[in-house]
Amino acid sequence: MIDFSYTIWILLIPLIVFVGTGLTGNRFKPNVTGIIGTTGLGINFLLAIITAYKYFFVLDKVGGAFQKVLGFNMTWLHLTDKLHIDIGVLLDPISVMMLIVITTVSFMVHIYSLGYMKGEKGFARFFSILSLFSFSMLGLVIATNIFQMYIFWELVGVSSFLLIGFYYEKDSAVAASKKAFIVTRFADLGFLIGILLLSYNTGTFDFITLTGPNSPAFTSGQGIMFLGMSTMTWSMLFIFMGGAGKSAMFPLHIWLPDAMEGPTPVSALIHAATMVVAGVYLVARMFPIFHHEQSGLEIVAWVGGFTSLFAAVIACTQYDIKRVLAYSTMSQIGMMMLALGVSGYGGEEGLGYMASMFHLFTHAFFKALLFLGAGAIIHSVHSNYMNEMGGLRKYLPITHATFLIACLAIAGIPPFAGFFSKDEILVATFHHNKILFAMAYLVAGMTAFYMFRLYYNVFWGKDQHYHHTPHEAPATMTVPLIVLAIGSTFAGFIPFSKLVTSDGMPFETHTEWGIAIPAVFIALVGIGIATVLYMRKSETSKKISIALGGFYTAAFNKFYIDQVYLFITKKILFNLVSRPIAWFDRHIVDGAMNQIAFVTNVASDKIKGFQSGQLQQYALAFVSGVIGLALLFIYLWTN
Repeated sequence: MIDFSYTIWILLIPLIVFVGTGLTGNRFKPNVTGIIGTTGLGINFLLAIITAYKYFFVLDKVGGAFQKVLGFNMTWLHLTDKLHIDIGVLLDPISVMMLIVITTVSFMVHIYSLGYMKGEKGFARFFSILSLFSFSMLGLVIATNIFQMYIFWELVGVSSFLLIGFYYEKDSAVAASKKAFIVTRFADLGFLIGILLLSYNTGTFDFITLTGPNSPAFTSGQGIMFLGMSTMTWSMLFIFMGGAGKSAMFPLHIWLPDAMEGPTPVSALIHAATMVVAGVYLVARMFPIFHHEQSGLEIVAWVGGFTSLFAAVIACTQYDIKRVLAYSTMSQIGMMMLALGVSGYGGEEGLGYMASMFHLFTHAFFKALLFLGAGAIIHSVHSNYMNEMGGLRKYLPITHATFLIACLAIAGIPPFAGFFSKDEILVATFHHNKILFAMAYLVAGMTAFYMFRLYYNVFWGKDQHYHHTPHEAPATMTVPLIVLAIGSTFAGFIPFSKLVTSDGMPFETHTEWGIAIPAVFIALVGIGIATVLYMRKSETSKKISIALGGFYTAAFNKFYIDQVYLFITKKILFNLVSRPIAWFDRHIVDGAMNQIAFVTNVASDKIKGFQSGQLQQYALAFVSGVIGLALLFIYLWTN
């Protein structure tokens, strides 16, 4: 068998870089810290490429293709004779695929940040936290058991909190980081409850055991029924709750748009291939159990389908380019969840599973490209708002060309990567549920519309009154754009169904042109509408928004979900629940303690004279006591 023990270094290198740069970063020039962090991720990228080659192509020759392989494993905690928590490296098709995705995007972000963050206060701190984030995400995807995943899951939350709040002197950045942390904590509580329920029913945390053909999840019984569902189903729903929070599924999505307060490279790292796809990866990792508990999988499909449509509608109304991309991410993650929800297990039935992982893979390239392209635009014009831009194609030729490639890819135009993965999702959805299929089709058209609305507003139309002439970004920023543009163009040609499937067995896929051609047509319609409305500045779009009236206003205000949450927390939880509890705590609990202290203080004040320190007073008390006792004894003796 091939040795994969070296893969532990994929985890250790970013940890060493984080600790080293975190403790000594200020002793060096800022660029040194950036180069150290980038070099570390470069080594990780090479190790991931070597691992993928050995796993997918060399392992097959020795009869071990698509098996789950433990590259490294050690027991960390013994809970009972049978239940223990291990720390290690698990290699299988989806974890190896995620290693490629995470290290590629993270490496590109590190290179890009050398130029984007140059001169920023806290440069060394930024690269140190980037390494922590990479360590956390890599530990999550190669976890050998669900508890190890949960540990790194929380580390991802901590590091994303630090990155979103990087500009801690800005109140909006602090509020956004707290919002992301608090919302995902509620979701992670559900994840923990799900883990405890699952381990109670199965007696194990181990992924190989849990997702194997003889999984105790299939044979341990259904447990106690509650509201018509078994404890096993409830455990899967709670686990999905954790994934929904991290992947910004409705209604736990409110943190995602505000996460744009972090530096743009952070947005690319969080929204492209790492934090937000953690929930998709979680469902994929636990897919055999989700498939066994069909009701849970159906909920995954509907939540994903609704989220994708909901976010696409909002994206059509936003003007901040990073918020458009944030809602686009939310919509695309919803499509991945939808694909998992409509998937079966094995062969053609597992098409949705393969399509979801395929779209995760291709999405990483074009969404990272979009965010880094947006960063180059912001770096040039010092504004996030597309209505303050225009005509930038003349000034930013490389950014313009690569951004256009990313827009074509996410719109699903062949031969770009997004066409192939989106087509597989549509086919899988079509064969499962026609309503969800119609929603996915509509999302496909809307995606093309809002992305080219963004593209035309930024790169076409008349020049705005810029404070200075816009210029192309430095090579450290444009080279990652070119690399990601190549990935966005050619990643779709990878024979993904031969590498990543629900049961580990490769199968053949083919383009169903009866679905693909209408999908391309609706994308072209979306692009055409955007071209008419936004290629040249006109008042038509404003007239349409006015005609839509309240619906447009609601969509522009994100359907007031944030206001609903504020109402629930401030008016209901704080006023109706927290205030009475606070009154009880202040007046009853604290009042009782204060009263005890008051009585003690008064009593001590009254009796403090007994400890005056005067010997004659003590002698008088002593003699008086002796005389009193003597008289008492004489009286008792004589009577």
